Amino acid sequence: MNDSPRHHRPTYIDDRFPAADPYAPLTDLPPLTVTSADFNDGDRLPTAQLGGNDVSPQLSWSGAPEGTQSYAVSCYDPDAPTTSGFWHWAVFNIPASVTSLDAGTGDAELIGLPDRAVALRGDSGSHGYYGAEPPAGHGPHRYIFAVHALPTFLEIDDRSTPTILGFNLNFTATARGLLWGWAEN
Repeated sequence: MNDSPRHHRPTYIDDRFPAADPYAPLTDLPPLTVTSADFNDGDRLPTAQLGGNDVSPQLSWSGAPEGTQSYAVSCYDPDAPTTSGFWHWAVFNIPASVTSLDAGTGDAELIGLPDRAVALRGDSGSHGYYGAEPPAGHGPHRYIFAVHALPTFLEIDDRSTPTILGFNLNFTATARGLLWGWAEN
């Protein structure tokens, strides 16, 4: 296995989690660094980020390639008991001048989103962040927060799904960073 930053084994690949690596079949991209003031990579998610509280975590990112015009931020649970995982949050067209989001930016009213940013309806039916809430007894689930750098603003209808966004990101993004936490009920 190649040990370059683009070809390392992701930290979210772990025997505790049943689903495969959801990013493995996607275009390989240079890495962004993604951090949070609320949790470290691989930590159990804090209470605020769980279902019922639904507070999106603080996120920061750096290392975007020259020419970046916008970012997309998403949260995905690959371990949900479905054949398609579960999208908890999807926001795109965040201007390149924005390299962090405060905790709670993903509230249901979307008041804290930067100008031009578009939030899509996730699998919960909300445009805001839907907290981690794996089914009781199903075991631990991963919640992967992804930040993608883009050389443009995307022209995606705001009624589209996070899956459509992900498809466009695969063919347009120039860098990707991942930060993950887990939860269990």
